[in-house]
Amino acid sequence: MILRHAAPALLGLSLLTGPAQALDLNAMSDSEKAEFGAQVREYLLENPEVIIEAINILEQRNAVAEAAADKELVVANADELFNDGYSWVGGNPDGDITLVEFMDYRCGYCRRAVPEVASLLAEDGNIRLVIKEFPILGDASVLSSRFAVATKHVAGDDAYKQVHDALLEFSGEPSEVSLRRISDGLGLDSDAILAAMDSDQVTEEINQTRELARRMKISGTPSFVLGTEMLRGFLPADQMLQIADGVRAEQG
Repeated sequence: MILRHAAPALLGLSLLTGPAQALDLNAMSDSEKAEFGAQVREYLLENPEVIIEAINILEQRNAVAEAAADKELVVANADELFNDGYSWVGGNPDGDITLVEFMDYRCGYCRRAVPEVASLLAEDGNIRLVIKEFPILGDASVLSSRFAVATKHVAGDDAYKQVHDALLEFSGEPSEVSLRRISDGLGLDSDAILAAMDSDQVTEEINQTRELARRMKISGTPSFVLGTEMLRGFLPADQMLQIADGVRAEQG
């Protein structure tokens, strides 16, 4: 039967030429369909590398599509990502590109990212850093973020950065006692900070960041936006440097 010898070739032709010239299975009889299916199966079993090749191509296409979709999300939410008016700004405030970090104080990978981000900023002195408080790992995370945001409201940006760093190094369970110990140790007004933790302003900031993360389809920490690029997860400094160079090249 011609079908026996033609099946793999017809399959390849249909994959290469697209829907307009694809093999019409509806034109086959039931027996021809069964024979064709058997021959395709036999071909794939004898040439499994074809399946791997197809999966690799699909993954590449999906990655390209996801990267393009992420860039669209960054553009659509640029104002809130880069200039929301309340998130802490560090690095070089006048840098030519911005690194935005969505973080949680209880996240192990966020803690691992600390020296990498510091190395990135030290190596490339033209990056602006924005920290987004995104507590997603339970009540302890929320308590820590409320404490950090309240510190910023009460004592300013420098005090916030001190508390931010201390919370990332803190290994205990956050409570009023332990948080007071942190702020006392930094010479801050602990009573005022603890009183501000449940304020509407603190709640609104955290809720706005959560809503932004939802729109950006961010569900884990750390997540970064570097220029126009979404980095969904922890990356070492050298890779982020390469991405920063690529972003600058795109910007011209």
